[in-house]
Amino acid sequence: HPTTSSPYCIYLFRHLFCSFVPKEHCGQRIMVKCLSLKFEIEIEPIFGTLALYDVKEKKKISEDFHFDLNSDQMKGLLRLHTPHTAISTLARSAIFSITYPSADIFLVIKLEKVLQQGDIGESCEPYMVMKESDSSKHKEKLEKLRLQAETSCSRLGRYRMPFAWTAIHLVNIVSSVGGLERSDPDSDSERKGHGTWNERKKKGFERMSVGEDMCNFATFRPATLTVTNFFKQEGDRLSDEDLYKFLADMRRPSSVLRRLRPVTAQLKIDISPAPDSPHYCLSPELLHVKPYPDLRVRPTKEVLEFPARYVYSPHTTYRNLLYIYPQSLNFSSRQGSVRNIAVKVQFMAGEDPSLAMPVIFGKSSCAEFFTETYSPVIYHDKSPEFYEEVKMKIPANLTDNHHLLFTFYHISCQPKQNTPLETPVGYTWIPLMQHGRLRTGSFSLPVSVEKPPPSYSVLTPDVSLPGMKWVDNHKQVFNVEVTAASSVHTQDPHLDKFFTLCYVLEEYSFPFRLKDCIISEANVEGELKASMTGLRGALLDTCVRFLHQLLSKLILLIVHPPVIAGQIVNLGRAAFEAMSLLVNQIHKNLEGNQDQHGRNNLLASYIHYCFHLPTCPPLLPDPGGATPAYELPIQYATLSRATARPSTLHLARSKSISNSNPDLASTPTSPDEEVQRIIASKLSPGSPLDIHHISCIFHSSFSTLLTPALCLHHCVSIAPLLCQASDRGCNRMSAFVDSATFCSAPTRQIAKKLLHEELALQWVVSTSTVREAALQQAWFFFQLMTKSMSHHLFLSSRIDLPRRQRFPDRFVDDIAALVGAISADVAGRYHKDLELVERLNSSLAFFLNDLLSLMDRGFVFNLIRSYYKQVHTHTGSNPSSLTALRMDFTRIVCSHEANFVISFSSMHQDQGVASMFELSVPFRQQHFLSGLLLTELSLILEPDGEGVFFLHKKAISAVHSLMCSHDADPRYTDPQVRAHIAQLYLPLIPIVMDSLPQLHDFTDASQARGRHAPAMQDDGDPDNGTISQSVAMAIAGSPLPNVGVNLSQAGRQCSSLSAECSRTLLVSFLWVLKNADAALLESWVSDLSVLQINRLLDLLHLSVSCFEYKGKKALERINSLTFKKSQDMKARLEEAILGTIGARQEMVRRCRGTKRSPYGNENVRWRKNVTHWRQNTDRVDKTKAETEQESVVDGNLATEASLVVLDTLEIIVKTVLVSELKESVLGGVLRVLLHSMAGSQSALFLQHCFTTQRGLVFKFPEMLFEEDTELCADLCLRLLRHCSSSVGSVRSQASASLYLLMRQNFEIGNNFARVKMQVTMSLSSLVGTSQNFNEEHLRRSLKTILTYAEEDLELRDSPFPEQVQDLVFNLHMILTDTVKMKEHQQDPEMLIDLMYRIAKGYQNSPDLRLTWLQNMAGKHSERGNHAEAAHCLVHSAALVAEYLNMLEDCRYLPIGCVTFQHISSNVLEESAVSDDILSPEEEGICAGKYFSEVGLVGLLEQAATSFHMASMYEAINEVYKILLPVHEANRDFKKLATVHGKLQDTFNKIYNQSSGWERMFGTYFRVGFYGCRFGDLDEQEFVYKEPSITKLAEISYRLEEFYAERFGDDVVEIIKDSNHVDKNKLDPNKAYLQITYVEPFFDTYELKERITYFDKNYNLRTFMYCTPFTLDGRAHGDLHEQYKRKSILTTSHAFPYIKTRINVIHKEEIILVPMEVAIEDMQKKTQELAFATHQEPADAKMLQMVLQGSVGTTVNQGPLEVAQVFLSDIPDDPKLYRHHNKLRLCFKDFTKRCEDALRKNKTLIGPDQKEYHKEMERNYNKLKESLGPLITRKIPQLYRTLPAAGLQSATQSNRMELINM
Repeated sequence: HPTTSSPYCIYLFRHLFCSFVPKEHCGQRIMVKCLSLKFEIEIEPIFGTLALYDVKEKKKISEDFHFDLNSDQMKGLLRLHTPHTAISTLARSAIFSITYPSADIFLVIKLEKVLQQGDIGESCEPYMVMKESDSSKHKEKLEKLRLQAETSCSRLGRYRMPFAWTAIHLVNIVSSVGGLERSDPDSDSERKGHGTWNERKKKGFERMSVGEDMCNFATFRPATLTVTNFFKQEGDRLSDEDLYKFLADMRRPSSVLRRLRPVTAQLKIDISPAPDSPHYCLSPELLHVKPYPDLRVRPTKEVLEFPARYVYSPHTTYRNLLYIYPQSLNFSSRQGSVRNIAVKVQFMAGEDPSLAMPVIFGKSSCAEFFTETYSPVIYHDKSPEFYEEVKMKIPANLTDNHHLLFTFYHISCQPKQNTPLETPVGYTWIPLMQHGRLRTGSFSLPVSVEKPPPSYSVLTPDVSLPGMKWVDNHKQVFNVEVTAASSVHTQDPHLDKFFTLCYVLEEYSFPFRLKDCIISEANVEGELKASMTGLRGALLDTCVRFLHQLLSKLILLIVHPPVIAGQIVNLGRAAFEAMSLLVNQIHKNLEGNQDQHGRNNLLASYIHYCFHLPTCPPLLPDPGGATPAYELPIQYATLSRATARPSTLHLARSKSISNSNPDLASTPTSPDEEVQRIIASKLSPGSPLDIHHISCIFHSSFSTLLTPALCLHHCVSIAPLLCQASDRGCNRMSAFVDSATFCSAPTRQIAKKLLHEELALQWVVSTSTVREAALQQAWFFFQLMTKSMSHHLFLSSRIDLPRRQRFPDRFVDDIAALVGAISADVAGRYHKDLELVERLNSSLAFFLNDLLSLMDRGFVFNLIRSYYKQVHTHTGSNPSSLTALRMDFTRIVCSHEANFVISFSSMHQDQGVASMFELSVPFRQQHFLSGLLLTELSLILEPDGEGVFFLHKKAISAVHSLMCSHDADPRYTDPQVRAHIAQLYLPLIPIVMDSLPQLHDFTDASQARGRHAPAMQDDGDPDNGTISQSVAMAIAGSPLPNVGVNLSQAGRQCSSLSAECSRTLLVSFLWVLKNADAALLESWVSDLSVLQINRLLDLLHLSVSCFEYKGKKALERINSLTFKKSQDMKARLEEAILGTIGARQEMVRRCRGTKRSPYGNENVRWRKNVTHWRQNTDRVDKTKAETEQESVVDGNLATEASLVVLDTLEIIVKTVLVSELKESVLGGVLRVLLHSMAGSQSALFLQHCFTTQRGLVFKFPEMLFEEDTELCADLCLRLLRHCSSSVGSVRSQASASLYLLMRQNFEIGNNFARVKMQVTMSLSSLVGTSQNFNEEHLRRSLKTILTYAEEDLELRDSPFPEQVQDLVFNLHMILTDTVKMKEHQQDPEMLIDLMYRIAKGYQNSPDLRLTWLQNMAGKHSERGNHAEAAHCLVHSAALVAEYLNMLEDCRYLPIGCVTFQHISSNVLEESAVSDDILSPEEEGICAGKYFSEVGLVGLLEQAATSFHMASMYEAINEVYKILLPVHEANRDFKKLATVHGKLQDTFNKIYNQSSGWERMFGTYFRVGFYGCRFGDLDEQEFVYKEPSITKLAEISYRLEEFYAERFGDDVVEIIKDSNHVDKNKLDPNKAYLQITYVEPFFDTYELKERITYFDKNYNLRTFMYCTPFTLDGRAHGDLHEQYKRKSILTTSHAFPYIKTRINVIHKEEIILVPMEVAIEDMQKKTQELAFATHQEPADAKMLQMVLQGSVGTTVNQGPLEVAQVFLSDIPDDPKLYRHHNKLRLCFKDFTKRCEDALRKNKTLIGPDQKEYHKEMERNYNKLKESLGPLITRKIPQLYRTLPAAGLQSATQSNRMELINM
């Protein structure tokens, strides 16, 4: 057999993947195994039958399967009647096929027994009442029954009688078992079947009406059923109609059958899905189906299906079965003893009794075939009904003498003397052939009393022969139905007539009688044409069943027109017309049976597997010679159109896939070699083509690519496969037999024509409906022509001729005319019938692709050019649709090998390099096809093109698919060959460079927007890889995916390619770069301008981002996203179909217009067969292995892409070395290199990358150390990141690179300050931002660097090693802080404190301090602390301003930190240290991007934004005061306008929220830490700033929870009071927290400036809290005992600050004596009264509440009591005199305020409150009267001179007054 790499195998392969291999039809298959049948008593043999019935369709949907489960003892009773038992009749398991699964299918089981005296009821009675266990009771009766049974079996053993039946509802088995958990396969899974009626009732009958979606018989859990209840057969209700009523009744809850007494039995059966390749299986014809290892094993039978509806499948196996169903007989008027009637059925070859043929299949435990069979007998019934099925295997060639003979017998059940066992009582018959047609259907026949006379078989019984006696006066008393399952007899009059006339012509048997017509030479032509026209009247399913024979006969009539009376009768036109209409009818009616190109699978299979030219090839040399002999007839097996490439290459995404293979077994030496190679490998004649061999070819050649469309013959006769049953493969691979009339070489003179020439001619001259039908199925005729042409070339040995001489000129002209006409159709009809035009366009392209292998290529190129002209001249209203069609066409044609064969042979080395990279005229002349493709791509990618968005994917995937095919081709592995192929695509590089602005920006993952194009919102990009096709979007209503339009830019549409399109384009670009000749690329780069080289570098930068490895988690996320999206799409589809949205809205949403979108397969064809969903959504949940594999591929692709980029960078560097461009280009090269280091890269790539980086730095050190600081900073950061890698090889490479960087920096300037600074900054940045940073690995790398420095002999004596040591030590310190930060990752306050400390440590390194301030700002923003984030940014800006001021004196820039102090007093700490310590001019200092005017502006703008988010609008004004002079100096009016606009908004907000309560700035708490467990925090006090309205309980809970989690629940305790903490009294093993609410505290002078709410909540440094106490230790006591302690805390910095907790640096306490406490209370009450009195608008309730608390009689410790305690006596202590006086004055003020309040209240109350007011007035008067004497008394001592002690007390008193105020 040919090797798998031979062109023949490749061709065989390519076609197999697209067409269905013709095979025997089978539906879902279930296996039923009958295990045992047991009754309560065992007295006689019982026989069973299984069959499937569909109640809804009222149809029996399978033939009968007979089984015998009797014991050997019972079988022995019948040994006399069955001396020989065939093994095929011992089958106990059957495989049923169900094409149309339904909830209405029942498995019906019927039982029969040997005929005995008595009716069915009498026979069943013992089984209903007797049990074997009661044998003692019924012993005698049982013995008697056994004796009777023995007698019956010996005498009546050949006759049967009905006994019992039951049915199993299959959907119950499938649905109930399918839902169960699968148990251990070895466990006992037996269950009672639904034969038990009570059990069925319990389970509920709702399952009876399960929908069809539940009826999947292909996959369910196998079940073992025990059917226990059988129903007695009713003698008068045995017909199928009665059975359907019973079955329908069984589904109802109140079944009539349930009320019947059952026949108790136990039938155990297994029901399971049938295995794919069951062993020991027999076909319905009893042929062995492989595998069949042992002929002695009990077989399984396949049961023939009678589908409930039409099945459109051609016959692929020989089948000729006849089924006879006797239905009823009426002998009621027949005289004589005619009661126990049996019908004997025979198949007769003639009238002699000996001519009964042994074609009747045996039932169970008997011979395989019989010459006769008997129907079951109904006891004492003169008008019996029958249910018998008689199956026959009839001969292929039937004559008029073949007939069915029915003989009716009266069976004598009782042995009587002189009475025979069977007495014939009637005869009737059915002649099987009538006018050459098989007779089937329902027959009602008269029955003859006597034997029929001689020659009866040619007549029907309806003819009343003279002298014959008939039952009931020749009435039709016997009803019988005959059906056939035959691949020989069509059973359709139209087909029969056509085939018969073909036979008459082939045999030349004139005259011939056809029904009432005599066919002669004169009228045969007219009749044949009429029969061809009549074919359209035939039933479609019959046409499909005989499709292969029908098409072959039509082709035969075209190729061999008959010669009648010496004249050639030209039937070509009629045959072409019939074929066109037939093919079109099949296409229209079988829409669900098409592939993605709209090709019907049945027709495609016919062409590829069945069609061959019915011509006689030239006589070939003797078999002994070099060439094998070919036997006639020649049979061809050709396979279908397919790509034969792995699905991972994504070739199936686009609609047009090439059908011709552009590959060669090796580099060809001549253009025709690919054709000759195919001829070279042929199968040897007569070798068996077994199925396994073909499948081996299929699987082993999977990776092989496409070959030209040459259909070869393999000279294998497949007929023996049919004849030998043992060779039939279980997978039903078809084997075709040609009938003798078709295959045999004609012996008379025949005319010969060539099919392809006739087809072309007839197609060109066809008109109207025929031409339209041919156009609809152009692919069919094109493929037919292609195969015919290739066969013709081979059979006529014209394959060796030059291409121009292979075909005659007239045929070439016809092809040109045909292609021209179809091109015109494509161009002219696209706006009317887009679907047809799409199919036509693809078919034409495939045809021209095939012609490139067969005809002169120059001619074919001219055809392609003419197609282009036609399409270009018809640019109508919608040019984009034509472009889409043209793109499809180009893609298919360009996939042909001619593209490369011609290109290889025509490559010139002397042409200019530049022209090889351009789509110049010479390039397109030399590379015609690739030039076409790249020109299309270039046009479609033009940014100014209109409406090209939909074509991007089509054009890009065309190029990509071709490159995939080259890459996967094993013949193109040689680098030189690949360089040649890449040369065909060199113009792609500049094309992609030009389209750079349109590419998707992969560097910004958060936004899907075009590079350098306006930002576009793209919520769900369907091309981003989550859904592989745009079909889902099209269905859901967006035929224009990924369209981003921004009309603001001068009104021009700016297109942006989707992520998937950009990725595919970049893959193709990198493939060319990888495989192109390096010398060519160098030469090309050397001619590029700086701008072009930078654009190329941008493209490489983007490529690195595009293919960066995302990891498995990202892939899993994409998979879940796919599922979510596809669910959404499905929902939208259902919405559209179910009509919940209007059709018009849906149309508008889908197309934004009224037409169907004209962009190829970007949209969906609304056909059932287009199951795109299956490709995307059914396999959403990928297995772990698949995800693993996907991630491996992703990783490999990332590495490959990065290595290609690296190679290209090397080429660019090599080129610019010799040119003047290096300064402007090298920075860009290094940026791309750094970018590639930044992503997730493999160790392999990084190894090469570091090598390149070291080489680059070594060659061009000035680039890093003299010019751009950013590059040095980036490089240090990248290298440090890789120094912390977990991969050892990466760490060693990164360490080496970092060390060499330091060394080179040192060699240039004798120190490496710049690198030192950048490395320190990078580490800080890395620590602050990286989540997966590994400190241990980095320490190892630092140790390696130290080792390098110590062992560097050249620099050992220099200060270099010492400097390296200092740097490493500094880095270790940073790492130590980092460890602490990681420990406190969950403690936000501690984390910020640590960051603050690190930043503080960098006071001398502005760059690093700035880095840490920004890290802190980021952390604050994450937690929502916007005020603190803003202050971090303000500090950063102040730091920058300070150093900018030192560098240069700019009048409009801030002069340093001082400028910022209005924003915050804390900012002054950013003041620069003196110049002698640090100077910004020093190398590497203040070199970051923020240390510039732009950086300063950026920081301030960020600060303003954060202040806005914190609602601190007043601070924004201060920020903009610094910004405005900068914008004014720069004349930046646009920014000035923006700033003033923001200021206006800010001031409006301040004005509208003037009270300030709308803005809650924060709540403050004092937190004290006590206990050694807190470490550094022990005995420290902080003021915490918490979010506004935080309650004490909340912060207590938060801190307690946090520290409890850290130290343990029992360790942390909260100190509940605010008193002094005595550490000696605390448990040293515990951690104590003291939390107190504090309020901002202001001195009197401060309050004058802090007017607004914002002022009182900003720049806060002092806080106060009060603690009540008594001298005896209690917190509260009587008025004269109550003291109060006021604690005033001062913090180190003002709030808000760059952190949320600030240390308390000073604490002051003031003790108030009881009288001072009383003064405070009275002052507070007086203030409340004043506020309530003067409130606007007035609040009566509030006023009355305050008044009641002041003058009410029941108030405890109220004003009166306070006065009585402190004012009734003059104090003894002179120090209290002033307090006494002050309290007295307070009461005076208090009474005045009470009076004012009462007066105000009087104006507010209504009539109902007058009494209440009077009561309050009375109370007030009483209070005033009581207070009178107390408040009028003065202390005379106050008016004398005070002693010194009194003075001191007065001073303290004044201080207290200030505090109270």
